[in-house]
Amino acid sequence: MNRLRKLFTERTRESFSLRWFGLTKIPLLSYVGISVAEVSPERMVVRIPLRRRTRNHLGSMYFGVLCVGADCAAGALAMYLIRRQPEHIALVFKDFNAGFLKRAEGEVEFCCSQGKEIADLVAQAAASDERVERQVEVIATVPSSGLEPVARFKLTLSLKKRAKPGQSGQAIAAS
Repeated sequence: MNRLRKLFTERTRESFSLRWFGLTKIPLLSYVGISVAEVSPERMVVRIPLRRRTRNHLGSMYFGVLCVGADCAAGALAMYLIRRQPEHIALVFKDFNAGFLKRAEGEVEFCCSQGKEIADLVAQAAASDERVERQVEVIATVPSSGLEPVARFKLTLSLKKRAKPGQSGQAIAAS
């Protein structure tokens, strides 16, 4: 297992993990061709190419695909941080706000740079039986057109500790 870790970069492993999650849980992720461009405990950047499947009638990226990218940037960063600790934590998004600033006429990168805040939220969820929430921001850019944002998203990440598979809910309540 450690030899496999050394063969592939963390970015490659996270891209594979995201694509596997898409294939098994959310097929739309596989359909749009999402990949991880950058990963660290502080930030996650995911990329979606502009192609026939992701394009609208004006030749720019469809707003629904932009929303998928924002969901993945924040969600993949949270899942990356959750996997680094022993507790089983479930994540959902409570709400979603989007501001579309200009047409995305190329490959789009979605960046969530709130790893520190999300890591703190994960620690709070692991230490409590209560649901914890935090609003996170994702910024979408088209690198080929400069670094000016094409969209800004605010999502409320909601985390809650869950019983591990095979463990009863009473064991968690008793501890």
